[in-house]
Amino acid sequence: MENSTFVYVTYIRTSADKLWSALTSAEFMRQYWFGMHCESDWQSGSSWRMVFPDGRVADTGEIVESTPPKRLAIRWRNEFRPELKAEGYSLCVMEIETSGDAAKLTITHSIEKDDSNFIRAVSGGWPRILSNLKSLLETGHVVLPTKDI
Repeated sequence: MENSTFVYVTYIRTSADKLWSALTSAEFMRQYWFGMHCESDWQSGSSWRMVFPDGRVADTGEIVESTPPKRLAIRWRNEFRPELKAEGYSLCVMEIETSGDAAKLTITHSIEKDDSNFIRAVSGGWPRILSNLKSLLETGHVVLPTKDI
């Protein structure tokens, strides 16, 4: 069986520590993730879930690896779309590297399924989310406000 993988790399004019905080702070996340947020204590082996603004659970999983401020790996399954939930768990790895005055963020989201609908779905979402994150950290404003999702 083949894997389906989505990779996104961006450079953000911020520190690795500030980027890590932005990726793991529920309050900050709501600003760039269209009102959604994650709940976890961000420790390896801990539970993780993504929550819609209205309280419904969007995704669930487990923190596979947490090495602040360098690497975060999440075992991730969609919970609200039955056809995506049926594909099972994916792995989302976030890697942060210092690059001069910036932080390089690499997101690799993969699943052990050929031609995955889940990976197709996240490949449309990650660029929007990460564009908002980059803009928010660099300018204090998001590019795509919540009303645009």
